[in-house]
Amino acid sequence: MTDKSPAPIVAAEGWHVLHLFYKVEQGAWSLLSPEEQFAARTRLSDLLAEIRGTEGAQVLTFAMVSPKADLGFMLLCADLHTANFFEKRLTNALGPDVLSPTYSFLSMTERSEYTTSEAEYAESLVKEENLPAGTPEHEAKLVAFRERMTKYMKDRLYPVLPPWPVMCFYPMNKRRGTTGQNWYALPFEERKKLMGGHAKVGRTWHGKILQLITGSTGLDDWEWGVTLLAHDPINIKGIVYEMRFDEVSAQFAEFGDFFIGLQLPLEEIFQRVQL
Repeated sequence: MTDKSPAPIVAAEGWHVLHLFYKVEQGAWSLLSPEEQFAARTRLSDLLAEIRGTEGAQVLTFAMVSPKADLGFMLLCADLHTANFFEKRLTNALGPDVLSPTYSFLSMTERSEYTTSEAEYAESLVKEENLPAGTPEHEAKLVAFRERMTKYMKDRLYPVLPPWPVMCFYPMNKRRGTTGQNWYALPFEERKKLMGGHAKVGRTWHGKILQLITGSTGLDDWEWGVTLLAHDPINIKGIVYEMRFDEVSAQFAEFGDFFIGLQLPLEEIFQRVQL
């Protein structure tokens, strides 16, 4: 960024997230001399190092599986200008027309509106566990709850994503139909109850799946993006299949295209995509 860069656009909470998928145009790549190809690979490698050295920025790199795309990046940035700056450079790093965008998705990390509040949890301790407010047991449970929620919110809003090898990304909406399947016509308490059951299913995959839900309402063509990271693709397959039977998905969810990638070092990706 230059000395005359515009003022940062940093959200009140959460980060901007760009999923970027490309086809490698081998014809354009073949027109480059070996020296130009080496310089292009070095340019992209240096750019990734620059992103990873930038405060409030992360980038994951993927060799994509299937002809939908060859190469993928997941870029997270606190500042929207920074995200835009790096996205343009990633697209052009290997030279004109070498990377052809096939799909992109802009979203933001966000908290869920259905998260249990401290007051709700405190009430449940009284009603469900028979722990009167003000007792040492009640207070100890509240302290532990606050610690869990602090970590949960940090992981959701400002995640540090691990190098788990298998990535699945897909966009989704909640239905707004007129035949009784309108998520937004349901009362809040009913939606919260349904999402509580949905989250309960997701928690059974803890340790096997890392899931990041990002919001895109008003930012892109879908309302959410779902990123799943795993060590074993059978767990990607398993959680998506199991979630399909949950009422939230079965009655109210619509899904876009699914993208599967392998998170790899850039040098390995260069070999995979023949650069």
